[in-house]
Amino acid sequence: MIRGLILDLDGTLVDSNDAHARAWVRAFAGEGLNIPFERVRPLMGMGGDQLIPTLTDLSPSSPRAQALSAAWLRHFREQELPVLRPMPGARELVGGLRSRGYRLVLGTSSDEELVSELLEIAGVADLLTQRTTASDVAESKPEPDIIHAALEKLQLGPQQVLMVGDTRFDIEAAQRAGVQTVALLCGGQPRRELKGALALFAGPADWAQQLDGPPLQPGAAT
Repeated sequence: MIRGLILDLDGTLVDSNDAHARAWVRAFAGEGLNIPFERVRPLMGMGGDQLIPTLTDLSPSSPRAQALSAAWLRHFREQELPVLRPMPGARELVGGLRSRGYRLVLGTSSDEELVSELLEIAGVADLLTQRTTASDVAESKPEPDIIHAALEKLQLGPQQVLMVGDTRFDIEAAQRAGVQTVALLCGGQPRRELKGALALFAGPADWAQQLDGPPLQPGAAT
């Protein structure tokens, strides 16, 4: 029986995937790297430690990669964060899950410096108090470190937990940890990229309206 859920943040509870991609494009440009939005956007869901070596020949621990990460954070905070909006139904979904007795923990590739602000934007800071971020682990999604850390905080086994996310990186990280995923299409990834999810919903509002339907249990995808 499912007793807990790990919830992603960007693209799942906050409409921020495009914003992160724009901030990365500006950061790359500032370092003289012409990497277009169209190459960056499909990689949203990765942490910077994964994204930078995927798009460049830089080691994530190199000084130049560290400068890129700092520039992304600055561009995101100054130009994107003030205009972000919650995903419709984010608070209703998280509140509905809590009221039904599920244990909840945040599991995000976002930087710890941004998480509190993003939770406030999502309107769930008071409902989602346990968190695991990219700052807590050695490697971010699609590596399973964040999922393993979240399972420890939930004190539940993989078969008792679902990951809730919006990208193939959420699904891949969860699968590596033995956890199944509920995927939301609101993050902008094509349906074909979300193969392997236990279930697909349009977004938080869609799922919130169906919480009293048949319970989601490990099994055939729907």
